[in-house]
Amino acid sequence: MSGTFVGMPAFPEAAREAVRDTTLRGNLRHATHTIRAKRAKAVAEVEDWAELREAGKRIKDHTLRHLDRYLERLEESVTAAGGVVHWAADAEEANRIVTELVRATGESEVVKVKSMATQEIGLNEALEAAGIHAYETDLAELIVQLGKDRPSHILVPAIHRNRGEIRDIFRSEMGEWGRPAPEGLTDTPAELAEAARLHLREKFLRAKVGISGANFMVADTGTLVVVESEGNGRMCLTLPETLISVVGIEKIVPTWRDLEVFLQTLPRSSTAERMNPYTSTWTGTSDSDGPKVFHLVLLDNGRTDTLADEVGRQALRCIRCSACLNVCPVYERAGGHAYGSVYPGPIGAILSPQLRGTGSEIDASLPYASSLCGACYEVCPVAIDIPEVLVHLRERVAQGGQVTRDGNKVVLKPAKGHAAERAAMRAARWTFAHPGALRTGQRLASRTRRLHPRTLPGPGKAWSGTRDLPPLPAEPFRDWWQRTNGGKGAK
Repeated sequence: MSGTFVGMPAFPEAAREAVRDTTLRGNLRHATHTIRAKRAKAVAEVEDWAELREAGKRIKDHTLRHLDRYLERLEESVTAAGGVVHWAADAEEANRIVTELVRATGESEVVKVKSMATQEIGLNEALEAAGIHAYETDLAELIVQLGKDRPSHILVPAIHRNRGEIRDIFRSEMGEWGRPAPEGLTDTPAELAEAARLHLREKFLRAKVGISGANFMVADTGTLVVVESEGNGRMCLTLPETLISVVGIEKIVPTWRDLEVFLQTLPRSSTAERMNPYTSTWTGTSDSDGPKVFHLVLLDNGRTDTLADEVGRQALRCIRCSACLNVCPVYERAGGHAYGSVYPGPIGAILSPQLRGTGSEIDASLPYASSLCGACYEVCPVAIDIPEVLVHLRERVAQGGQVTRDGNKVVLKPAKGHAAERAAMRAARWTFAHPGALRTGQRLASRTRRLHPRTLPGPGKAWSGTRDLPPLPAEPFRDWWQRTNGGKGAK
């Protein structure tokens, strides 16, 4: 189970395999439709949702423009509150820092709050290589870990599993990781939840080190925030003697007043709740409560490079609500594994190629994993124009050009397999720049329209196999306009 899913095939190939799995498609359809309907109802309750959405967008954009200043302010606040701040340029450095911190405690086990940042860097695998066992405590993450699986959804990592599959995983695997599943375990939700509760409780009471991510960091006070629905995260954040939080640098907000906006939009967009059942906040350390030692690892891992892209940087607004996944027709049919990243769905299709670059086959294919229907943009609580970024990244893949990698300006070569696309775009550019040629082409196309095929040949066959080619008009618009005097003489 790798955070980057190295070796994954390109999205079309992975998706082709996924859509053949009828059980997977059924699980995804039921789950996404249910969450989608509940979210729509929860959002409709808020009269000023559009204003909250715009406020969230502006807060994020402002923070990203002044990220250096707010990160320095955060470090000062965390340090003043008794915490220790570490800076990690990439996954390797972050894994090394966390491994050394755990080793310094003398412990060989850690409990973890659900964290996409630690999945992104492959922290569990790095700890395992160092002889340290990391136990996931979020219920869905526990299912994924016990099943030797990979997460497939931002909010519900085990969305691709049904209750029967989860029961079988608990029965066969729990005993290898700790307390075994109860005898006669059924697939009723209450029994499954109780089995997980009993299994995890012994780990909570034994663990001396906890590892978390954070949904938000407040620069003014150095406060970190985790929102969840189960309470397992709070156990990880309060019981261990040492707490290590690995957080992407984009998760920062300037003030508590800014945080208030997101505590309204995130729950409704993710779990369709008015507020999360558990909103945990911690600021440094305290002698009377919680961990005695707190470390914050601030993770870059491609985020600064993404920030340098004027169009693509809006992906860093993401608050990981997963609303875009639940409305995406592509995700609903292909599932999260096909994206080859811990960030699946529409947001993954624009975030992963920026954090990791487009050099691999899977990352070069992700910007094309969309129908550009725009549903993702409509539901995004921070107004990320995902279709705009998808088109922007498609241009980067097909045309190449200058990008920022590891803080340096580099020129990418066009990806293989896009020669025909580039040729078509060059021809279109030349044609639109020469009105006479455009007019001649339009007239020729109209006069020969009865001879045109209903499907495209060659590479276009797959596209037209599921779409009707638009019929050509009997005459070009320019000719119609001249003939009818702008429509005044039309019959």
